[in-house]
Amino acid sequence: MPDRVQLFEDQPIRTAWVEDEEEWYFSIVDVVQVLTDSADGRKYWNKLKQRLLEEGSQLVTNCHQLKLKSPKDGKRYNTDVANTEQLLRIIQSIPSKKAEPFKLWLAQVGRERIEETIDPELSIDRALETYARLGYDADWINQRLQTIRARKELTNQWKSHGVSQGREFAILTDEVTRAWSGMTTREYKNLKGLKKENLRDNMSTLELALNMLAEATTTELTKVHNPAGLEENKAIAQKGGQIAGNARKDIEQETGKPVITSKNATQLQNLVTGLIESNLDLE
Repeated sequence: MPDRVQLFEDQPIRTAWVEDEEEWYFSIVDVVQVLTDSADGRKYWNKLKQRLLEEGSQLVTNCHQLKLKSPKDGKRYNTDVANTEQLLRIIQSIPSKKAEPFKLWLAQVGRERIEETIDPELSIDRALETYARLGYDADWINQRLQTIRARKELTNQWKSHGVSQGREFAILTDEVTRAWSGMTTREYKNLKGLKKENLRDNMSTLELALNMLAEATTTELTKVHNPAGLEENKAIAQKGGQIAGNARKDIEQETGKPVITSKNATQLQNLVTGLIESNLDLE
């Protein structure tokens, strides 16, 4: 459980990454102290916990404790922590000017999700805008949107063939990923230095294409073989991934280079920018 200190407006916030859950956790006391300018964030949090319990909120019950290093003596003590979703809920209950930007952002996100439910095309438009703003090029964005469609078609097939959303989806995704790339999703993320980030958002165009081939093939095999339940779908996921895996090996044999890259989105974008600038220098 690696932990570290992050800064919010130059104030320390202790955080911890829980590998098994792929989740960041934040020290609630630290966040409360920063947002309220309280002399003792622990006392404020204790009062807030009591109020939330009286309101019938399950948030306090669901909060975790992790051993975080104390800034006073350097020793580790059990500390109330919250993941991102829980932390945003806590912030909603804090009457603070510093918390107001978070509340406004939550309101905006909620409005956008309601609009997207009414008109799903809006979610596609916003995805395009987001990827462009992050610096992805048009060809990559088009490829990424195609992978989203392929993924949705696959998960719809899994649902209709007795697979439960959540843990079982993750198991089957691992089977597909391992069969085509030689790694589980977590191993693939570790190779690219990722934690919570989306793996597909950090793939090269070729990696995306092979991942999409694996998922699209699994979709078609599922339609043909009509598996039922997790175990039968697992066998189909392996077959679908293996077909894309064979394609990867053929490409690597012809090019003499590995398809799988340790580069993440930032590194890939810097590489593309460098190539473009080099070409401009030659003109």
